[in-house]
Amino acid sequence: MTVLSLAGPAEAAGPGRALAVVGWLGGALLGVVLLVATWAKAIDPVAFEQQIRTEGLEILLPARAIAWFALALEAGLGVALIANLRNRWVLVPATLLVLFFTFLTARTWWRAERGLVDPAAACGCFGNLVERTPKEAFLQDLLLLGPGLALAWVARPGARRRLPLRAGLAGAAAAGAVVFSSLAPGLPLDDLATRLKPGTELAALCAGRDAERLCLTDLVPQLAAGRHLVVVADIRDAGFDALAAPMSAYALPRPETPLLVLADMTDEEQRALFWRLAPAFDFHETPAALLRPLHRRLPRSFLVEEGRVLATWSGLPPAVEAAARTAGAAPASR
Repeated sequence: MTVLSLAGPAEAAGPGRALAVVGWLGGALLGVVLLVATWAKAIDPVAFEQQIRTEGLEILLPARAIAWFALALEAGLGVALIANLRNRWVLVPATLLVLFFTFLTARTWWRAERGLVDPAAACGCFGNLVERTPKEAFLQDLLLLGPGLALAWVARPGARRRLPLRAGLAGAAAAGAVVFSSLAPGLPLDDLATRLKPGTELAALCAGRDAERLCLTDLVPQLAAGRHLVVVADIRDAGFDALAAPMSAYALPRPETPLLVLADMTDEEQRALFWRLAPAFDFHETPAALLRPLHRRLPRSFLVEEGRVLATWSGLPPAVEAAARTAGAAPASR
């Protein structure tokens, strides 16, 4: 049996075999959840750091250092639990971590119910990939973390001969999570780290619930039909004016595939842009809650046909950069 090979002969002779299996399965379940949560946050560390600031956790240390510590702790504990390393040095930190996660999601739910926080800011353990209300984040995280943690304390194995190996694996996982999260912003992981990828239906990209629910095709209905190039951009960024030149160079001849820009902006900001840049492309004001799950860095672009995403790019679309070169406008750096 797999769990017995993990535990070794000395541990198999410990508490009842059935309880030992149940304890290992509970710990392994919790370990898998922690590793999935680590992955979801490590592939978009900038969003994780912003979440730390939103939660008011940037205390004593900068958000990046806190993010590295949290990722290392989750990854190390996750591997240790899967390897059946269920001593107090693992289970006590795991218990404290679960209690801390539960406290954060409960606090966010409480604050959201009283209008003290934007409900879209609540993501729970799984970063930006899953759309959940604060209530759902609390209940789902509790259901995923609580039972595994409780079972992990059952029939804990005794001393083991392979302790250094298992501890070494946990330590390697912790270090690997930090290294990976440091490299992730420069890796081509946007399709994995966001809700925008080839094959995505734009009608499924939504934010909010019930009467306040808003989908991308509600705001920009023309994207549900025809073929379009779309750029998600930050108009408040100092480099946006440099992006506008190649986009106008592409849009000015009125190409067969029109270009439009999605951005979070006020009416005043939009008017100021029109006076300053006289863009040849269309702007569409889109709430940050709807745009944030679509990118790690801006600009991010995609090609859509009949409401379905066909291709995505980090930066401007190749067709826009090609048009800029032909027109003599310098393509914006990515």
